[in-house]
Amino acid sequence: MNYKDRDGKEYIISTSQDRFLRFLYTNRLGRSLLKVMISDKVTGLIEWYMNTRLSTLKIDGFIKENNIRISDYEKKFYKNYNEFFTRRIKKSKRPINMDENALISPSDGKVTVYPISDKLIVNIKRIDYSVKSLLLDRELAEEMEGGWLYVIRLTVDNYHRYCYPDSGYQYENYYIPGVFHTVNPVALENTSVFAQNARAYTIIDSDHFGRLIQMEVGAMGVGRIVNHKESTFVKRGEEKGYFEFGGSTICLFVTKDGAKPDEDIIKNTADGYETLVKMGEKIGHI
Repeated sequence: MNYKDRDGKEYIISTSQDRFLRFLYTNRLGRSLLKVMISDKVTGLIEWYMNTRLSTLKIDGFIKENNIRISDYEKKFYKNYNEFFTRRIKKSKRPINMDENALISPSDGKVTVYPISDKLIVNIKRIDYSVKSLLLDRELAEEMEGGWLYVIRLTVDNYHRYCYPDSGYQYENYYIPGVFHTVNPVALENTSVFAQNARAYTIIDSDHFGRLIQMEVGAMGVGRIVNHKESTFVKRGEEKGYFEFGGSTICLFVTKDGAKPDEDIIKNTADGYETLVKMGEKIGHI
């Protein structure tokens, strides 16, 4: 996969996870196996296993394979793999940009940005998605017309807790059930991933960027999207929730009068790169 950091340095990263996913989505045998892996029974089995004490045997190998700097995280004894996967990072390692003009990333990940056209269609890795198909709400989709869609893809090595991108009032959480697929780019080239994945979203009337919609998209092997609050006032940088085991994505919808993405992210997306970001750092501006 091709990424760039905020300094413009290019990274070409191919992990064992990437290679396995390419096999699942591009090989005939892999696609047959995928049908089994995304079934409710298998997804439920994965969720059950990741909450057992036996699953702790995976932790040391995962830390080594993914070069996790475990000293960055709060010290804790983990009773199962999901406890480790949803571990909290030390606050000093994810400082929150408090500039009122800065839109911050709600999570760690690899971000791309797309203008929402008058036809409400965005292209994500060569597949067209309408905002309506993501939200399943025509009026809400029309409200986003002319704005921007920030797509922040998390991989298993990322911090899997996420925050609010600005202070404001959060309305209720909406949950859309679906099939769990991966959000790795190779999958996006072969199936309409976002249209099929389980997802949850909430509307936030933010203090500085107008109306925002923050959507959490589950992926293959993810048992739950866990959100803490609804129908209440929230603060910039406050933890909104977390993903249990698996890859995941956050979609952040911004209206045309909200925040424009930073120029490096716009350019990187146009050039075919994802931009590496951390939770709390600036990704857009008024």
